[in-house]
Parts: sequence; C-alpha cells; structure tokens
Amino acid sequence: MSVVVLTGCSGELGADPDASASASASVSASSGGGGSGDGGYGVGPLGNPDGTKPGLAAIGSEADRKTARGLIEQVRTAGRGPRTGYDRDEFGYAWMDTADGVPLARNGCDTRNDLLQRDGQELRFRAGSDCVVASMTLHDPYTGKTVEWRKERAGEVQIDHVVPLSYSWQLGASRWSEKKRRQLANDVLNLLPVEGRANSAKRDSGPASWLPPDKAVRCAYAVRFGQVALKYGMPVTTADKRAMLQQCGG
Repeated sequence: MSVVVLTGCSGELGADPDASASASASVSASSGGGGSGDGGYGVGPLGNPDGTKPGLAAIGSEADRKTARGLIEQVRTAGRGPRTGYDRDEFGYAWMDTADGVPLARNGCDTRNDLLQRDGQELRFRAGSDCVVASMTLHDPYTGKTVEWRKERAGEVQIDHVVPLSYSWQLGASRWSEKKRRQLANDVLNLLPVEGRANSAKRDSGPASWLPPDKAVRCAYAVRFGQVALKYGMPVTTADKRAMLQQCGG
C-alpha cells in the first residue's frame, strides 16, 4: 500500500460532532516502510530527510547510530533566550496550506489533514471530502501504542512540532522573517501525529527535558530534532545537544 495524499480540503481539522454520522468510504494508507521491529513505526529519519514518509522508526544498527551522531554534531549550540513576544500567530494561523517552500503546501488540504493521511491507516473521510479525516488508526511513534482515533475525540491525537515553536522562538526564530516561521510551523519534517497525552506532556521542552516514553525511538527523535535544526540554521542548547548525542550512543 502507499501513502495517501489527497486534495480537496478547505479548513482545519477540529472537533466535529457530525463526523461519525457523515463519515464515508474508508481508505487505507500504509506506514511506507512498516515498523522497525526495534521500536517506533514507519520510516527512520536517516532515510526520510524531507519528512514526507510516515512515522518515526527506531535507529538500530551501530553504523546508523554513528551516522546519527555525525548529523547531531553539526548542530550549533546557543543559550535559550526569553519567551518575550512569543505568540502562536507569529508562525501563521494553525495548519495553513499556504506556507510556500515546504512539502505538501498548496495541495488543497490543510497541514494537519495532510499529516493524518501520511501517518494514519484505515482512513475514513468526512462525507463529500477527500481531505478531512474522520477516523483512522495511528501507530504512535512516541509511546508505541496503537490509537483508534475518531474526529469527535480530536485531542486524542495531536500534531507535535518536534522542535516546538516556542523553543524555536527562544533560539532565534523571533528574528526570522514571517515566511520562514510559517515554513517551520507547517514543514512535515517538523511534524508528527502522536498520542495527545504524550504531546501535552512535552509542551515546549527540548531533548534534555523531554524524550519519547518509548526508549527505542529516542535516537530517531534526536536525529529528527537535529534535522529540523540544521534545515533552519537554528541552534539548540548545549544541554539539549548533549542529550541528543547520548540517545545515539555518544
């Protein structure tokens, strides 16, 4: 099976009390590589540098862990500045389809639904839409749990910004252009659908303060954090870089 990326959506995914009544034919989507067997689910970050493939599989081999450490070593460090002036709106409205310069932009479907389609399985769409996901099965890479999700319980699956927007603000995004901030907020490389409780526990933490509960996927998470930082020329704190390297055996 292949990842389903569809068009025809106009609006964001949120709570919709009519979703279960109006859901229509189901469509299946795959993991695009399957589980790793060692933790996580989907495709490992080293084989998914643009984030268009689903999930976050564990990094298992020592050769890949060495490659992971080499990538993380390239990330610059800096002190975390104040949160002063931070507002989610500084990164554009949530899940906009018009953040040019990132994968899946301007495809007629908002970012959140793009991600649910990328990572979900057993997808069902709202009647009359080939974009708005009404239900799905998600293999959560952070906890290893399988979540049977329904749109009327939207908060059970949340979209995590791997590098949190507030964190990025404190590490330099406050000085970026509006275009660059919108790109970070909607770049599929920086976004993972995950169990809502795990995402809520993370808040705006860096890797020194929060890591996925599933220990097997922590190196992969550190690599994804590093990939985003490198793509956007953003530093991380010294403590966070140290924690990232430790997850990959450094």
